[in-house]
Amino acid sequence: MTSAEKAKSEPLIDLQRLVVSVRRRRRLWVATALLGLIAGGLVAMLLPSPPTAVAQILVIHPDDSPTDSGTLMRTDVAVLQTTKTAGEALKKLNSTQPPEEFLKEYEGLGLTNNVLQLTVKGKTKDEALARAQAISDAFITEYIGRNQAAAAAQQKALLDQRNQAQNELTPIEASIVTEEAKGRNANPAQLERLYSRRAELTSKISDYDGRAQEAGIGTPKVAAGTQIVDAPRILPHSLLKTLATDAGIGFALGLLAGLGLAAVTSVVKDRPVLRREISRHLGASVIAQLPKPPRFLRRSRAVTRRQRVAATLVRAARQEGGSVSMLDLGARQVTAALAVDMARELAEKGPVSLVDDLPKANLRELAGDGPVQVLDRGDAPMAARERRIGVGSIEPGTAWTDLEFLGTETILVVRAGHANTEWLHTVARQLADRRIPIIGVVVVDPDPRDHTDGTLWDGLHTALRGRAGAVPERPAPPVKPVEMFPREKKNGRRHPTPYKRADDNSDQPTKRFKPVSPDNAEAL
Repeated sequence: MTSAEKAKSEPLIDLQRLVVSVRRRRRLWVATALLGLIAGGLVAMLLPSPPTAVAQILVIHPDDSPTDSGTLMRTDVAVLQTTKTAGEALKKLNSTQPPEEFLKEYEGLGLTNNVLQLTVKGKTKDEALARAQAISDAFITEYIGRNQAAAAAQQKALLDQRNQAQNELTPIEASIVTEEAKGRNANPAQLERLYSRRAELTSKISDYDGRAQEAGIGTPKVAAGTQIVDAPRILPHSLLKTLATDAGIGFALGLLAGLGLAAVTSVVKDRPVLRREISRHLGASVIAQLPKPPRFLRRSRAVTRRQRVAATLVRAARQEGGSVSMLDLGARQVTAALAVDMARELAEKGPVSLVDDLPKANLRELAGDGPVQVLDRGDAPMAARERRIGVGSIEPGTAWTDLEFLGTETILVVRAGHANTEWLHTVARQLADRRIPIIGVVVVDPDPRDHTDGTLWDGLHTALRGRAGAVPERPAPPVKPVEMFPREKKNGRRHPTPYKRADDNSDQPTKRFKPVSPDNAEAL
């Protein structure tokens, strides 16, 4: 697969890298969560919730039925939260507050098909109680008036229908009297139609009268049944409960904001944190890693681990004479301590000196009065069998032309998530232009759950690739000439044997060779 195909196959957002980046920024989202928690607690203490009054109203619906699904009660709640009801309540309170603003301070809730709960807020307890009473009275008055108006309109319509039927009945009665006065000359068929029409109109008039009476009776029932069943009262207020609720809400909002900010910044800044990303962008394998140096506890364990890594780097860079550099990228103190440990390890076998070109590292204090000599760049020429370790930086602003004076090969000490992808590419390109091979990369402060492979598999091992020419190539063993047609004596005669190529070793025994490692490079 070519590099272009690899670039096309890479996802737009690496979820593993995103999760690791968010986890590494735990200080950010933990801090925002704590700030939200504190802010919620302060809001609960400094801005307490206003007193709240609650009341319950029993509402009698003339058209109520067991099959009603709460439509009538939802209608009552909607009517309660109208400017008309709010305006009537404000008139009872003698308040000049606009009804639109007053609507934001109370709300209704249908508990059952006939019970309405009213919740009102106020600046004081007395004001909340007065508002609840005024809104309840305004709603009941409006509800009863609306039902009375509906009943009156229905009764009036029924009476109008009755009067119309009565007016139609009067001429029919007169026609019947006139026809009966004719005696024997009366038309029986005409009388039959008149009698039938009179009976029909009489029945309608009686029905209209009954329905009008029922409509009039329904209004007093609604007016008497609709009332306040639970007088306005102040809801109990618990400061501890409010504090816990507001603090929990603030903690959740702060945590979500912190996680979102960490995810966005990890994508925008594009700072590699995985081993495979660091090795790919620098073009060198990760040969060691060190956790973040502890500030207080477990210092001895960190020193032991760092010395072990220093011994590994010494084996990777071992060579009679010559110089090697350690370049820092985001881990200045670790680089300086690691260079001193390497120098002490090499001092047991020959003269070693440190070239200090790392600002604010205090290499002289770290080296102490031991056999390791700390020099400035260009102080003295290097002896024949002297080993020098140059300590420098590849942070932005580095003088790239000075790196070749620190060492002919280099080890990079990179803190995970410190530099972005563009700068890692810049470092790799500048080192390649100066022809300074990279022995390997030491990752500082890696993610504990990062199990990605930091080894480049598209060539030789980086430690050997950076030391091209240090290990001479083993010459090929001479090939013993083979007779093309050998003859063997058998029964006093020579017989030709089958042809066998000189490079055919299918019948030869297999030999097992020890892998080449940096430790036995000198022996090779």
